[in-house]
Amino acid sequence: MSSLLKILLFCTGFKNHRITNHLFMENYGLLSILPPVIAIILALKTKQVYIALLFGIWFSWLIMSDWNVLTGTLATIEGMVNVFKSEGNTRTIMFSALVGALLLFIQYSKGVEGFINQLNKVIHFFEKKQKGYSRVVVQLLAVLTGLLLFVETSISSLTVGTLYRPVFDKLKIPREKLAYIADSSSAPSSILIPFNAWGAFIMGLLVTQGLDNPFGLLLSSIAYNFYPILAIAIVFVVILTKKDIGPMAKAEKRTRETGKLLNDNSKPMLSSEVTSLAPKEGIKARAYNMIVPLATMVFMMPINLVYTGWSAVENATSFSDHVFQAIGKGSGSSSVLYAVLTAILVAMIMYRSQKIMKTKEMIDLVLKGISELMPLALLMLLAFAIGDACNQLGTGAFVADWSKDWLSPEFLPAIIFVISSFIAFSTGTSWGTFAIMMAIAVPMAEVHGAPLTLVIAATLGGGIFGDHCSPISDTSIISSMASASDHIDHVNTQLPYALIGGGITVVLYLILGFVMN
Repeated sequence: MSSLLKILLFCTGFKNHRITNHLFMENYGLLSILPPVIAIILALKTKQVYIALLFGIWFSWLIMSDWNVLTGTLATIEGMVNVFKSEGNTRTIMFSALVGALLLFIQYSKGVEGFINQLNKVIHFFEKKQKGYSRVVVQLLAVLTGLLLFVETSISSLTVGTLYRPVFDKLKIPREKLAYIADSSSAPSSILIPFNAWGAFIMGLLVTQGLDNPFGLLLSSIAYNFYPILAIAIVFVVILTKKDIGPMAKAEKRTRETGKLLNDNSKPMLSSEVTSLAPKEGIKARAYNMIVPLATMVFMMPINLVYTGWSAVENATSFSDHVFQAIGKGSGSSSVLYAVLTAILVAMIMYRSQKIMKTKEMIDLVLKGISELMPLALLMLLAFAIGDACNQLGTGAFVADWSKDWLSPEFLPAIIFVISSFIAFSTGTSWGTFAIMMAIAVPMAEVHGAPLTLVIAATLGGGIFGDHCSPISDTSIISSMASASDHIDHVNTQLPYALIGGGITVVLYLILGFVMN
């Protein structure tokens, strides 16, 4: 097949023998980049990332099966089954499903409602003091709520939009501003506080690339993940300075002068049921029913890392040094799985003792929560499978080796960020972008000698940036729906702030690319 492609290149006038030899120095050569490229194109055309990833996996195994359709199809099935041969992959998928149960628990127990009620007391206090200042306070509280609910982006956007909408309407804050706050405080916090499904998923992708200590790498990359940091910072600056730009400034002016929360021709994306499960009736809303389970999960993460990494530590000089080294050597996938299981157990004990739920009711909620996050688990399965297939094809190694003669490592982080942004914008999914790009970015960083943490951060930040700008992003759609905002108006008003953050990020990656190489 490689010979045939060489002939085709020659016939079309491509006679650069040095580049041609580079293209075919690996076992599968140029063919190795076709599966991820096809997956990207299909995702752009169909907007169905599941179909795109599945076809990319099938095409990978078709190549490795010497174009035998039957063998390639059977190998595809076995390839997805083999994902579960990795204990880390299995634990990550289990964690993602169980997070759904925890989210339903805190929602059904009125834990979220109780937490918001406490925040409303603070809002009413400032309303009595000074109305203008209360507008600032309520927006800050909305941001903080979105950041605190980092465990899952959908629940963060839904909670901020639905629970703060009446207060925002009362204070004459445009719906576009609420959607912007809900959107810009969800995914950025989830990627920066990786004690959730996001962290487990990314660690799984890093393990697939054969990297040791994925949790340590992920934590190290947070400092260089500039776009999420800037996105959150920009939200605070906008709120505190009361300075808006572009379409958002027009929306604020419209609401202040006319009292209209939406544009005249807008079509609010409002669903009669924006949450998957209504809170239980007849029980008291208590904030600690949300805070305690979530705090348990976060608190158990470092404890589990110490536990799983304790025996692997050698030559520790002190107890504190032993603990620090254990955290770096601990199993991220085991830690998040143990953490969510502990949080669910704590929630069950709490709710049972308060007589909020009976045992059968809790089991039903666990099963319902797992079922609702099965699409997320399926996405993980496909992402791990295409990563494994690309590794066997040598995709990342081929691209890295092919580009090392002409691509300067100083530009690699910025280029990775831009490419990841384009894929996420076009497909509307940051997770799909991570799955495709991580298998390419990591080998390129290793071959070019670029800082691995910087390249990982650029891949993750690009996925978030593109997702923020995309009108087909699920988090953007949920933010519009929960805030009862016109979706296009939300995208248009958020875009200038996202572009500012993205532009600054590219500049920072260019600077660090030269400084750190």
